[in-house]
Amino acid sequence: MRIVYLLLAGAMLFYALPRLDISSANPLESLFSLIWILFALFAAGGNLTGLMYAPKKHKAKQAQVRRMKVRQRAAAR
Repeated sequence: MRIVYLLLAGAMLFYALPRLDISSANPLESLFSLIWILFALFAAGGNLTGLMYAPKKHKAKQAQVRRMKVRQRAAAR
């Protein structure tokens, strides 16, 4: 599910970056643009970190199956 969230955050950035005016004459508009970009990058970075450091359930399950097979072979002897 994190991949979907990461893609959505990327799509938001892709859509919004050309429309946000960082060098506006109005300082509040510039501040809003910078804060919006910062939060969008946090969202994308958090989801990317969650993808990179998620526990590898599949590998753990494969190792457990291998251990069970070894035990079964040892018990059969």
